Amino acid sequence: MPSSAHPVPRLDITVLDPGGGEPERAVSRTLSVLRLVGLCLVAGLLVAAVCFPVVGAAGLLSNETGDAAADSAKAVLGKEPPVLTTLVDSTGQPLAVVYDQYRFQVPTDRISQAMKDAVVAIEDQRFYEHAGVDLLAIGRALLTNSVSGKVSQGGSTLTQQYVKNHLMHVAATTEAERDKASEQSAARKLRELRTAMQVEQELSKEEILGRYLNTVPFGHNSYGIGAAARTYFDIPQERLSVAQAALLAGIVNEPTALNPFRHPDRALARRNVVIDEMAKQKRIPVELADAQKREPLGLAPEVARPPNGCVGVGDAGYFCDYVLTHLAKAGVSKEDVQRGGLTIRTTLDKDALTKAKSAVDAQVPPDTEHVANAMAIVKPGKDKHRVVALAANRTYGLDRTKNESTLGLPFEPQNLGAGSIYKLFTAAAALEQGMAITDSVTAPPTFTSSTFLGGGASCPAGERGVRRYCVRNNEGSDYPPRMTLQDALATSPNTTFVQLLEKVGVGAAVDMAQRLGLRSLATTVATEDKKKRTVGKFFTEQNFGSFTLGPTPTSTLELANVGATLASAGTWCPPSPVEEVLDRQGRRVPLREEPCAQVVDPELADAMTVGMSKDAISGTATAAAKEYGWDRPMAGKTGTTQEHKSAGFLGYTPQLAGAVFTFDDTSTPTTLCDPGGSAPPKPCTDGRFIYGGKSPARTWFQAMNGTGAEPGIMTAMDRAELPSVEGPYGG
Repeated sequence: MPSSAHPVPRLDITVLDPGGGEPERAVSRTLSVLRLVGLCLVAGLLVAAVCFPVVGAAGLLSNETGDAAADSAKAVLGKEPPVLTTLVDSTGQPLAVVYDQYRFQVPTDRISQAMKDAVVAIEDQRFYEHAGVDLLAIGRALLTNSVSGKVSQGGSTLTQQYVKNHLMHVAATTEAERDKASEQSAARKLRELRTAMQVEQELSKEEILGRYLNTVPFGHNSYGIGAAARTYFDIPQERLSVAQAALLAGIVNEPTALNPFRHPDRALARRNVVIDEMAKQKRIPVELADAQKREPLGLAPEVARPPNGCVGVGDAGYFCDYVLTHLAKAGVSKEDVQRGGLTIRTTLDKDALTKAKSAVDAQVPPDTEHVANAMAIVKPGKDKHRVVALAANRTYGLDRTKNESTLGLPFEPQNLGAGSIYKLFTAAAALEQGMAITDSVTAPPTFTSSTFLGGGASCPAGERGVRRYCVRNNEGSDYPPRMTLQDALATSPNTTFVQLLEKVGVGAAVDMAQRLGLRSLATTVATEDKKKRTVGKFFTEQNFGSFTLGPTPTSTLELANVGATLASAGTWCPPSPVEEVLDRQGRRVPLREEPCAQVVDPELADAMTVGMSKDAISGTATAAAKEYGWDRPMAGKTGTTQEHKSAGFLGYTPQLAGAVFTFDDTSTPTTLCDPGGSAPPKPCTDGRFIYGGKSPARTWFQAMNGTGAEPGIMTAMDRAELPSVEGPYGG
């Protein structure tokens, strides 16, 4: 029930003369009495200003100030405090928390009674008697501070403290607003007093006390009793002992100076003062007080506040980072995440993450210089593509001396290409233009294009001295003169796909790559001629035959999502890490996500699945598949850049699509070798170069073994045998 108006208490003062008669002491007593009278007059003016704003205090308060106090009361009562946002995995288990202020609300009726008693005893023993402003406390504080010559005692009630803390830590969202809420001025203090009196008319004492204990800062960026109990004792606040509650109540106004982790002796002394006050005011028995004062501080071994954000949450750091990045693009503001108390249900599969992390670390240990190994796994679907795992060998963190990183290695485009994986886009464009996956293609050892220019020094000169684009197949490769497009995808001859790109056109291949999932090709960049173009448009306008060999910056997650698109019968969806977002009341928060779309014919997607199905059987990933005993249907494609600075592998099953990208993650990438065995990739010049069929493919098969074996999307791979695709895409 709202509290009723309280009568203004009478200030009774008795001056006792201890005797002695010395002139100095008499003068001192006289001055003290005169000072007290003056202070009482000040208190009287203060009361007049609070109760009658149109008079008193030389006009410090006016009707305008009264209106401001009314507005302040509305702000205090109407705005909910910031609380932490929680990210949970696909099973509902906590993943990470994000907060501006570490706080979670505790219902008033569940707040520890010991905590209520302790804070009332030390901060406002007349809390249940006054009407928001305690004139006795004000007079006592004025007298004490005047006699001591410094501010040693305050006169603010818990209601006033609640008002001030709410205006500073809840209502204020800018530094200017916080400065205004804490400015040292008579106007601010009087406005605070009037606001407190208005709050008392609207809320019961228990409601005010509960709100205060949920709002006030306790240090270490912990706000409210729920967070404080966790931070200092690592227990729920319901389990606070009298001694623990007294410690928190004692440090609340000076959490830095009385920090028990840094100043245990000061904190202990202050705690015992609170316990003594609780006993003196008969809030606890004297015997209990004596026993509690003998207790140690009982702190947690270290500050128990959880990590704020993605650093410190373990293997899920990259996934957590991607969730926050995705939400920002989906219309959920940073302030909403940090202050809104959201529950973010993510798509993270911790089992898949554990296997992916184990695999990327096994192939490239986290402390390997120059070499990052990243993996992304996406669950296909015609209504949603769910990101189930993001992993990298680099620990997600800020310590560069330990090769930690926060650069979004598994999901942000990296400044190196994925190599021959891009050949699948040329093949898909050819299918769309009428070719069949069983059609025959040629694979000469070398090829000089009559269409593409911009070749290296070893390429022949064309018109006006501009060198034509020329390519050769990998040294030691032994390709037959002709093969099917399916076999070409498995064995990856460079010359075949540059010839094919001549026929379909760079623009068609770029468009296919974007449709299937490489949306970063639409990123605008400053090109060599200093004109702004998208990556895809640049390759198209320049008519670069190298596009099919994959030199462009590549996102591991986008590659995985390409596999998900093909596994979903040609349906593209944005790679989403979020199932739903709920606000603090449990209502669903709308997300602005791009809708799914049928980007290629289902028959074309099936043809590409069949076309890529030999990579683990007779193609470039065969050795890696055998090493890990792979025996399930899958489609895959390896890739390596020309200078062996990066390599990748894209593979998918009916249930899951995954991509691995292994690359030099320094600012000046160099050629990498992959000797195999127990030796990780490393910078080199000895010729045992890295390829997509080595560390990247081994990472994929290790991670995906036994992962995602549940029923998935029906595609060509679900059949007992992989048939030839009929119609325009097969023979």
